[in-house]
Amino acid sequence: MLSGAPQYLVSGLTQGAAYGLIGLGFTMIFNTTGIINFAQGEFVMLGGMLSVAFSGLGLPLPVAVLAACLATAVVGALMERLTIRPLAGAPAINAVIITIGVSILLRGGAMLVFGKDTVSLPAFSGVKPILALGAAIQPQSLWVLAVTLALLAALKLYFSATIQGKAMLACACQKKAASLVGISVARMALLSFGISGLIGAAAGAILAPITMTAYDVGMMLGLKGFAACILGGLGNPFGAAAGGLVLGVLEAFGAGYVSSGYKDAFAFIILLLLLFVKPSGLFGKAGVDRV
Repeated sequence: MLSGAPQYLVSGLTQGAAYGLIGLGFTMIFNTTGIINFAQGEFVMLGGMLSVAFSGLGLPLPVAVLAACLATAVVGALMERLTIRPLAGAPAINAVIITIGVSILLRGGAMLVFGKDTVSLPAFSGVKPILALGAAIQPQSLWVLAVTLALLAALKLYFSATIQGKAMLACACQKKAASLVGISVARMALLSFGISGLIGAAAGAILAPITMTAYDVGMMLGLKGFAACILGGLGNPFGAAAGGLVLGVLEAFGAGYVSSGYKDAFAFIILLLLLFVKPSGLFGKAGVDRV
């Protein structure tokens, strides 16, 4: 008989890894533009829905997932170019409101294109669980963790070893100084939205075989990703990933030992409690004054 705690831990790490990826998308855009992108959850939804759609067209599953991620990256870049860039110089709150509008637009468009049905993507490598340490681990859970680690490693390499990555870090530190040394801040913002779209779509695609997906899943996933971002420390990419894991594990144990009916509330209860104790987040630095 399987023990409860190991099973909750596996479930929490799986969900938490996805929350961390979503939070990472928030952080990418915030660091470059100072904007909280509340359409990030819709990038997650598009990743799952487009993967199902492309797979239904007969594309092999890996190709369908890759195509969905690239398509969502294009959507993210277009969002920046058409809705965020025209607001250059306006208060940040204006751009935040625009992202909420884009979120509603994407959700409504997805409902019209894909319908209201909940759909599922085939598991990447079978569904037979692996029994280990008192828990039944779905192969897809290993994919979620592996893809999360791979993306984190790729981003670490991107920021430390490429000119574009270092330029994005410069924009995150001081946009005016970056502009003075010849870095195109507008291009870095475009790139950050594209990468954020790709990361969000990857999270949606790897979660779809486990939780299924629909046109309206983005709102709650986006809020939980935002909670992970704040939990880890706003502006800290790897803090967002760690915050997602912490959030997922605590949520899973809370649902298992308290009540699954309050599962979605645990993320925000934990967030509020942390903000009372450490407003800068687990890994954030005190004194950050961006708004």
